[in-house]
Amino acid sequence: MQHVEHGFSPVFDAESRVLVLGSMPSPKSREMGFYYGHPRNRFWPVMAAVFDDDSCLAGGVDGERLVEARKRFALRHHVALWDVIASCDIVGASDASIRNAEPNDLVALIKASHIAHVFTTGTKAAQLYRKLCEPRLADAGITDLPMTQLPSTSPANAAAKLSRLVDEYSCIAKSSR
Repeated sequence: MQHVEHGFSPVFDAESRVLVLGSMPSPKSREMGFYYGHPRNRFWPVMAAVFDDDSCLAGGVDGERLVEARKRFALRHHVALWDVIASCDIVGASDASIRNAEPNDLVALIKASHIAHVFTTGTKAAQLYRKLCEPRLADAGITDLPMTQLPSTSPANAAAKLSRLVDEYSCIAKSSR
């Protein structure tokens, strides 16, 4: 068990319309300094298919340019990216091992944007969002923000085929318009 701090900022701007939340960045994502950084995580291929825009895949570029391409992609498509957890105790990338989770403060991000829908990537992110974030949002008067739980794109969820993930994640593109 290791205590981990999130380590990087959310991606959003005033035009963001949807917020995609994971649980906590994996060790590979923390190493890269950006969301869904494990090379076998299917988040970016799914997003490329959902938006018919492969600029987030940017093959053959260094890590820093890939991060910038993915930031531009997210903002161009009005997608904000963050995670539910600001810090926690965790074993590797195992969501099941998460303990002592402290949430990120979503209120300021939501108030500074046009976020109208939250999507969580995986069961643990959804559980923690409901437990840790929804009460804080309600305290701030944000009570009409729908949340949709999507399947994890993690390599640990290998049973979910890419085509199924693309189908399920297509609601992000519809909501971001």
